[in-house]
Amino acid sequence: MTNFFSSDFKLGILGGGQLGKMMLYDTRKYDIQTYVLDSDSDAPCKLACNYFYQGNLMDYETVYNFGKKVDVLTFEIETVNVDALLALEEEGKKVYPSAKTLSIIQNKGRQKLFYREHNIPTSEFTKFSNKAHLTEGITNNNIKIPFVWKSTQGGYDGKGVSIIRSGADLAKLPDTECIAEELIDFKNELAVIVVRNPSGEIKTYPVVEMEFHPEANQVEYVICPARIDAQVAEKALAVAKKVSEAFEHVGILAVEMFQTQDDKILVNEVAPRPHNSGHYSIEASYTNQFEQHIRAVLDLPLGATESKLGGIMVNLVGAEGYTGDVLYKNMDKIMSMKGVTPHIYGKKQTRPFRKMGHVTIVHEDINEARKIAEEVKNTIKVISK
Repeated sequence: MTNFFSSDFKLGILGGGQLGKMMLYDTRKYDIQTYVLDSDSDAPCKLACNYFYQGNLMDYETVYNFGKKVDVLTFEIETVNVDALLALEEEGKKVYPSAKTLSIIQNKGRQKLFYREHNIPTSEFTKFSNKAHLTEGITNNNIKIPFVWKSTQGGYDGKGVSIIRSGADLAKLPDTECIAEELIDFKNELAVIVVRNPSGEIKTYPVVEMEFHPEANQVEYVICPARIDAQVAEKALAVAKKVSEAFEHVGILAVEMFQTQDDKILVNEVAPRPHNSGHYSIEASYTNQFEQHIRAVLDLPLGATESKLGGIMVNLVGAEGYTGDVLYKNMDKIMSMKGVTPHIYGKKQTRPFRKMGHVTIVHEDINEARKIAEEVKNTIKVISK
């Protein structure tokens, strides 16, 4: 086995945001040497990695030359140059997850077609090349209002997603390739974190339940374990494993799902990296998702995925009406609460709904944890100076 620890081995991470920063907690723990590439000179990862490079993640030469410096390459964001990753793989560089996996997931149209081809349950959808094509589809009754509109490229944190209920909603859409999805009447939005290493070892974390902000379409709370029937949880875990096996991914794969009114499980979308729905695991699980991702991409034995306690994650996002140098108001008050741990991502500038941190609440009773989470949410404010 390669000596990863206190050695010349180099792990490369494309993207220097909060997910990379939290991965670096664990590379520091194991003394694994890290190289990070990000476009932002003040990226959260900058102070925690061994070597930081500033550059465009979508530029072929930048990504290719960075990849040549390291032994294994992974990423914490999907918007990276896939052609550069393919070239590195052809030269024998280990890239996890693979360029093939990333190229499918990067485009929501390709991702949905992948589910259809592999008999993975997902909502009905139609792909359109542009806005005129979409409008024509509505006129010809190929798609009926209401529906969920998604840009095939570049959407995240609620961006690039809209519910279309009228012609006025349609008029606001950008002219881009998109998919129109059936609007699902669901009971719950669920997620399962699956981890897999190159040797084929695979593990799943417990099913989590997600509560979303009604305006920003961002996760406000992640609740583990999900407050669902055991049979529904088993179904969700089985679907998540099927998705993982179909992609043959390496690392963390977050599988977001809908639980319908008649308890069917439909896959919404996936992320091939540590994910918001797994942040609770830092305090609540035996092995957190960030350490697990490192273990997986290095083909080390996977850690235990069970929870030690019930856990809830509360996203800390910029308050509406505030832009500029960030100020975390009432931090001392939430730190005095039992089982409450804040995580600050290191972004100096706040703006409305920007993810600035999260807070984890652990408790033996998940319902009590949910009450504390509500108190945390109502107490701390992310504003500007």
